Amino acid sequence: MLLVWETSRALSIALGAVTLISGVLPAAIALVGAHIVDAVVAAVGSPSEAARFRALELIGVECVLVVVLALAQRGLTLFQSLLRAQLGQRVNVMILEKALSLSMLHFEDSEFYDKLTRARRDASTRPLSLVMRTLGLIQSVVSLLSFATLLVKFSPWAVVLLLFCALPAFFAEAKFSGDAFFLFRWRSPEGRQQLYLEQVMSRDDHVKEVKLFGLGPLLLQRHRSIYEKLYEADRALSIRRNTWGFFLGLIATAALYGVYAWIALAAIAASITLGQMTMYLMVFRQGQAVVSTGLAAIGGMYEDNLYLSTLYEFLETPLTSTVGGASSGLVQDDGIRFENVSFRYPGSAVPTLSSIDLHIRPGESLALVGENGSGKTTLIKLLTRLYDPTEGRILLDGRDLREWDEAALCDRIGVIFQDYVRYQMLVGENIGIGDVSAFDEQPRWQEAAEKGMAAQIIDGLPLGYSTQLGKWFKGGRELSGGQWQAIALSRAYMRTKADILVLDEPTSAMDAGAEASVFEQFRRLNAGKIAILISHRFSTVRIADHIVVIEAGRIVERGNHAELMELRGCYARLFTLQADGYR
Repeated sequence: MLLVWETSRALSIALGAVTLISGVLPAAIALVGAHIVDAVVAAVGSPSEAARFRALELIGVECVLVVVLALAQRGLTLFQSLLRAQLGQRVNVMILEKALSLSMLHFEDSEFYDKLTRARRDASTRPLSLVMRTLGLIQSVVSLLSFATLLVKFSPWAVVLLLFCALPAFFAEAKFSGDAFFLFRWRSPEGRQQLYLEQVMSRDDHVKEVKLFGLGPLLLQRHRSIYEKLYEADRALSIRRNTWGFFLGLIATAALYGVYAWIALAAIAASITLGQMTMYLMVFRQGQAVVSTGLAAIGGMYEDNLYLSTLYEFLETPLTSTVGGASSGLVQDDGIRFENVSFRYPGSAVPTLSSIDLHIRPGESLALVGENGSGKTTLIKLLTRLYDPTEGRILLDGRDLREWDEAALCDRIGVIFQDYVRYQMLVGENIGIGDVSAFDEQPRWQEAAEKGMAAQIIDGLPLGYSTQLGKWFKGGRELSGGQWQAIALSRAYMRTKADILVLDEPTSAMDAGAEASVFEQFRRLNAGKIAILISHRFSTVRIADHIVVIEAGRIVERGNHAELMELRGCYARLFTLQADGYR
């Protein structure tokens, strides 16, 4: 309720007002209808002008009430539609804001994705549904009180019967609402797998392998199998729900026609007038519908609260990292220090990194070498605070990274990861993403593109920096892997304040000539800065001041190229193997 109120107070008040009006008017219309019947009967018995005018006057009053009721119902639909749009956006923003505040570890946890899927699936509509059902319950209570005031004059037992005949069906519906929710939670992983299969079969970056490997029928069959499993559970629940609903609903039907007979016999016995008989029949029928609606609203509120619990479960996901406020170090120009740093992924028995000790001074370049899975990229993710160490600490200018302000730390570091993102955006925006403070500044795009050696590529595109990249949107152009990599490299050069530049396999998709040019440019532009390089090409690695060899998460060798070759260890073996391939 508070969420809806904070979204739009004006619409919330308007909804409450038209709900109350819609609750009172049906009883008023029924009462006027009874007077119309009695006035008509009186006019037939005494056809005077005054009697006829009285009947017409009452018809006019009922017409006005019906118009006002129709206006209130239209207003209810209008306000509900407007509030649904605003509330859906607000909840989606809340979910995205929470997602942006979480660490990488959350996004590498399947249970977290289940929470996210459940939160996004229904949470944007459930808050408004809860409010509408609450307002619907208020409307039902107001209408029921109005109807009960009229019906109690006939018999208090009719009111009791009206209230209790719908309870069996209500309890059954509440029970099945709970079953439906627990079924929803149970099948979240399967629903997410279905969505993934749909993406694999329909996205441009997957379609090549899907077609060439003939994966389509296999993936589609797997999608069907998941659907059939989920459908069977839905089918069984729906059959039980509707079967019980039908038989328990017969109780309400029997009560309705029992009261019909009771009222009809009272009219025959002249205990009530014809107009009163008409009113009581209408009141009981409408009252029964109101009771059913009210009880359904309570059941729906219970169900909505269950689903909303998934939203708040996600929003209350605890943060795993602390955020400091420092914007400068304690020891100027001390560079980067890894002090006995270890890291283990949650649930893993084997550490990814163990007892890492490193000191990289300003102006030095460091190359990280090792086989795939040795922990090189993980070390970079620790440096950029995508992860926090399990043990030990990382210092920048003498201050623990956990004490740094996030924005200040990001300003100091420029990174291109091997799994860089290919944004389906304009060329200039793809580069500008590297520094959101200069996202729209074309001169900065051009400067970064020159440094990243992407300017020549961009000049060959039809609209230059305004060319749409990717095939998701109209007029988009697809680039080669090496061209995309040049765009991503330019993105790293957008961070003009950065004095630490990290390149994780930055030229893996480039040819040898382009690679040599990139690293010559890299050496020239980064004099006086810390440069960290990860590469499997030893012709690139050997230019670094220091080389660290990582094996199974541990530093096993360190030194420059000449020193490591003399050592005749792991580095020399890998270098020789690669060199032999070129002979």
